[in-house]
Amino acid sequence: MSEHADTDVIWHNARLATFDPQHAEPYGLLEQHALIVREGRIAEIVPESSLATRKGRRIDLEGRLVTPGLIDCHTHLVFGGSRATEWEQRLNGVSYQTISANGGGINSTVQATRAASEAELTRLAQQRLERLMREGVTTVEIKSGYGLDLNNESKMLRVAQQLAASNAIEVSPTLLAAHAIPAEYKGRGDDYITLVCEEILPTLWQEGLFETVDAFCENVGFSPEQTERVFCAAQVLNIPVKGHVEQLSSLGGAQLVSQYKGLSADHIEYLDEEGVSAMAEGGTVAVLLPGAFYFLNETQKPPVEALRRHGVPMAVATDYNPGTSPFASLHLAMNMACVKFGLTPEEAWTGVTRHAAKALGRQNSHGQLAAGFVADFAIWDAEHPVEMVYEPGRNPLWQRVFRGEVTK
Repeated sequence: MSEHADTDVIWHNARLATFDPQHAEPYGLLEQHALIVREGRIAEIVPESSLATRKGRRIDLEGRLVTPGLIDCHTHLVFGGSRATEWEQRLNGVSYQTISANGGGINSTVQATRAASEAELTRLAQQRLERLMREGVTTVEIKSGYGLDLNNESKMLRVAQQLAASNAIEVSPTLLAAHAIPAEYKGRGDDYITLVCEEILPTLWQEGLFETVDAFCENVGFSPEQTERVFCAAQVLNIPVKGHVEQLSSLGGAQLVSQYKGLSADHIEYLDEEGVSAMAEGGTVAVLLPGAFYFLNETQKPPVEALRRHGVPMAVATDYNPGTSPFASLHLAMNMACVKFGLTPEEAWTGVTRHAAKALGRQNSHGQLAAGFVADFAIWDAEHPVEMVYEPGRNPLWQRVFRGEVTK
């Protein structure tokens, strides 16, 4: 018996969907088992029959379902302004090129974000974050990328830092300064990348404002050569990388991310077999973002069957952003991943737990109900995990637990 047993919290009378690959049942499902939580971590998972002599405070879950806390591993939660009227214009037949020429598109979000105060950006992002938390999300990645200069990228990342300090949630901050070419650098993409590599990235890293570096490698973003400059600058400082790649065309971005042992390659609708193979070799997670696929009414789907065949882990995320995926619902993203991309419900769930954790470099501490992992979990008034995928408009979350403490 552990010397800490008196401080244990015993969550019992539950069905556990552990997502621990050591358990052969679908979803890693364990019947009649209990979670023993100690000092914010899962100490043990034990059969109910072994509890008679256990000491600790008991919480009867009355047969409810327990899953790991959900992980949204790709979001752009911090931004100013709205692009709703642009969406209406597009539906009324106005081309994106025309909208962009009239000051719309990503640069309108950049302008609005630069103009907004840190307090205002925090207020807006807090509302979006709360919607995710209400669905059982306990870890979220938040990218910069709408500041596109030192001061405003710093401002966005400070907002992410403030959200982490003010909420019972873990935030993984990502520097996405290589998101777009700002208006003042129009026609001078190489010069802007120099600014990113020589000023923005090292300065904000030194200030401890982010933990990974991202870049948009695409024909409307940055070339593979420009992207590699960013990755090289990150590598010098031992910063992990990831990439928005192969969303609109095939430029070899996934191979580039994998060459740098990147955590994840995201979007990947135009990923080819060579790219899939490179990701498998590099240990890079495929992050599927069905919200943008749906919202843009795309037809090119990511190569799910090839990813399965090569054993590449598939994560699922909201990609919450104002231009192409304004959906702060991970349940909806899971449903879309099944309906639009052909994932099974179990794959979708694994994509927002175990594989999402790996996409954030947290595979040894998050995304599973297993001994030694953080005690982040969701308790549902549901019998089976498929219910949250099947009916995203109904949210049966009963309690959200972060580091062993009930937050809802």
